[in-house]
Amino acid sequence: MKKTYSPFAKALHWSMALGIIGLVTLGSIMSDMPLSPEKLQYFSWHKWAGVSVFALVWIRLTYRFISPPPAYPGSISVNVQRLAHAGHIALYAFMLIIPLTGWLMSSAKGVQTVWFGVLPLPDLIGKDKALGHLLEDVHGALSWIMVSLVAGHMAAALKHHFIDRDDTLLRMVPFHSSKESS
Repeated sequence: MKKTYSPFAKALHWSMALGIIGLVTLGSIMSDMPLSPEKLQYFSWHKWAGVSVFALVWIRLTYRFISPPPAYPGSISVNVQRLAHAGHIALYAFMLIIPLTGWLMSSAKGVQTVWFGVLPLPDLIGKDKALGHLLEDVHGALSWIMVSLVAGHMAAALKHHFIDRDDTLLRMVPFHSSKESS
């Protein structure tokens, strides 16, 4: 039985973690900026990264289906395992919903999403400025909920490592493996 995630699963996890942190950071910076060419460039980068993370989450979900994660350490109670599972479902849901609300927002505001300035993505809905502003608020609010979920995820991993002293965190640490890993 494997005890750690595969190198590919770890690479996806940490790529998405960095992407999400970068997206939230860039989103916070650009939302407070006055309209300028710099702000428009940041919006483009934010969209490019958002579409990339959206694509990565689908790859990650597919890989998770093909290669299920390792079992939780036996020291973790069933209730804590259920809570962790619910937390993972919430994280995946937000990783799907947040980019969709951003894409919908751009469509409603009449600003097409063009991935890396090369691949135009279809508008998901027609232009509607009021809906665009509502979706902007929803996108922002969901992003801050995601920040809370990520913080909880990190706190749980650190608690398992430093307080419970189990292998939960080590299962996802890059370049760490165990004899039973696959």
